[in-house]
Amino acid sequence: MQGEHPLPAPVIEKFAKTSGALSKNVFLLHKSGLMTTAHGLRIACLGGVYDPNIYANSDTPSGFTSPYFSSQTVEKLLANTMTVSTQSNSKTKSSYNSLASIMQAAAPSQLIDVLLTNAFPTNITALSAAPLPSNDFPPTRGADPVADIIRRTKPRYHFVSGGDDQHIPMFWEREPFMWDDESGRVSRFVSLGSFGSGLAPATGKKQRWFYAFNISPHDPTAAPSIKPTNATPNPFTARDVHRGIKRPFDNANDGAPDFRWGNGNGNQKKSRTTGEPNKPGAGYKCKICESPDHFINDCPDRAKPKEGYVCKICNEPGHFVRDCPIKNAVGDTGGRKPREGYVCRACGSELHYIQDCPVANQSHSQTRGPPKEITPTECWFCLSNPNIAKHLIVSIGSECYVTLPKGQMIPTHNARDYPEAKVPAVPGGGHVLIVPISHYTTYSTIPSDLSPPIMDETNRYKAALKAFYDAHGAQPISFEVGRLSAKGGHAHIQIAPIPKSFTSDAIADGFIAEARRHGAEFEFEESGDPLTSGDRGYFRVDLPDGRRLVHWMKDGVPFSVQFGRQVLVHLLGMPERFDWKECIQSEEDDRADAQSFKEAFAKFDPTQ
Repeated sequence: MQGEHPLPAPVIEKFAKTSGALSKNVFLLHKSGLMTTAHGLRIACLGGVYDPNIYANSDTPSGFTSPYFSSQTVEKLLANTMTVSTQSNSKTKSSYNSLASIMQAAAPSQLIDVLLTNAFPTNITALSAAPLPSNDFPPTRGADPVADIIRRTKPRYHFVSGGDDQHIPMFWEREPFMWDDESGRVSRFVSLGSFGSGLAPATGKKQRWFYAFNISPHDPTAAPSIKPTNATPNPFTARDVHRGIKRPFDNANDGAPDFRWGNGNGNQKKSRTTGEPNKPGAGYKCKICESPDHFINDCPDRAKPKEGYVCKICNEPGHFVRDCPIKNAVGDTGGRKPREGYVCRACGSELHYIQDCPVANQSHSQTRGPPKEITPTECWFCLSNPNIAKHLIVSIGSECYVTLPKGQMIPTHNARDYPEAKVPAVPGGGHVLIVPISHYTTYSTIPSDLSPPIMDETNRYKAALKAFYDAHGAQPISFEVGRLSAKGGHAHIQIAPIPKSFTSDAIADGFIAEARRHGAEFEFEESGDPLTSGDRGYFRVDLPDGRRLVHWMKDGVPFSVQFGRQVLVHLLGMPERFDWKECIQSEEDDRADAQSFKEAFAKFDPTQ
């Protein structure tokens, strides 16, 4: 997974082409996400480093070209943990791609077995008596979002691989701790050391970059876990959390040489110093210059970064972040100067953060204030929203899921009420939504280095639905409302079946005529043309012959989000089904439609 640096362009390109397979048996995981092994182990990851300002103020999810993770990155991970997945049997996909998940009828659990992160959680050393590898461990300030992930997912094992600009990763294993609300579920934390950096000899305390352990899939019917004898209070739930007492490592091997403090003498604790102030003991070597005369914190070479290091603020080599000449640079309003590429959401300026923006501050000072941005817990389409209509979900992959909408336009249980309607006989109605699991406002706002696997799975779902409709005498019409509103939304594409008797020209004429009545215009795009949007809102229709119709929204000119449904219900001869709220069914009928669709779609589903 990604660590503390941007990934090179060739690696990102390889990821985009193969959905993760870099070479034989080497796979790059997403910046965040979840996979489930064939044995049922749930493994989640969160790559990148934590910066509070970037985390809270990032306008878009952080891709591989950024070393940081944002709130959207964490939201994607938590959304994935709400799903239950199994390994696909498809022989046409790579091993990584075969981890696409299939939604189960039972309510999903957020519990995971293994969590991999580059960043440390806050308070991990609290309430622990395990000896720390150094006085400045952990090397980075803890990340609150990582701690929140742990509270939500309660991993059985958590592995951290990160260091910082001045410290290499170091091995440290914490005592286990338990979750009282999960029948005594046990969690274990391990910080892994840096590969190849002074591995220990055959005897003595080791600084390991590897860790071997046994784990079996969680069995909810099994007896509660037995409390480990060395378990500590839970540092993520205890009320009075304090940092544990630090002490140097003991040498467990009598007389064996210690890799850091020199030769031992039984179980006697080793002194770090020779008795002289600021002088290391025998056998110690500075990890930067390998000198035995000073500690790493006193190393004169500490001020110089290693070859290949690039400052994360100015993207220039030759100095650490702490010494960056533009670290304290100010923007046009006197606040901190934004990083390169940042754009204020309130006024579009690149010269200040939104919290320093006079337009944003003026808006906040007004009585009403700007529209509140939709959060995942409020979004109808985020899987992390506990109120999402999970009973309507009919398929879920690694990047997207397919769901029936509430109040779909195709009548099912009351189809006899529309004798004049031209409704295709697709099981469950057939009107569905393809929704990216991650929260993006539109498909066009997905970061370029993260969009290929999402677009690939979306197109595979489109192809599968086309074959599914064709088997029932229908063809697909898909459309997306790409509205760049202040509140934001969740990108999705609607697809509905329409009889094969409709030609693409007739369908296009229906959209164009309705648009003219609303003062709107459409442009044609050929099937091979690249998708474009820029910073404009749009409404895009995919015709059965592969051509596309696009309407570009204009500032201040209203455009109905129900425009696509409005056109299709008129073409199908049932205009009274324009308002989805008037078409809502009972949950029992919705479940029956979803089950009917899933059973018929199963042999076409690309995730199976």
